[in-house]
Amino acid sequence: MTIKKVVLELARDHDFPNGSRAHGYRFTAPLTDDGKIDPEAWKAHRDRCRVVRFWGDEEDEVGHLIRKAGGSWAFHYDIHGDEDSDESGYRFALHVFKPGEYLSIKEHDDQMRTFKVVAVSALS
Repeated sequence: MTIKKVVLELARDHDFPNGSRAHGYRFTAPLTDDGKIDPEAWKAHRDRCRVVRFWGDEEDEVGHLIRKAGGSWAFHYDIHGDEDSDESGYRFALHVFKPGEYLSIKEHDDQMRTFKVVAVSALS
């Protein structure tokens, strides 16, 4: 198990037909050799599993990668404080976090958006 830094950038959608490098997430998580989030390692290192949501000119939001009841994964932001504001990763438990892969996140406004994994690197 190695804790990795993962960078996601917004893929093409109706608001950004060419995608956007200025909108996305940087997060850290323990990944297995095949690029999946390791739930057992997360339990041991959850304090190191952080997320930063960057969204154009808006102030960055900082939070944690959390595991919800039933095994789903989400980003929880301290500034919002409530579970209703968590951003859920669609089937994150099954996703492979490797450059070029796509995944979806349900954001605080309940909008589902698609992101592309653009980088995965060892946490220094």
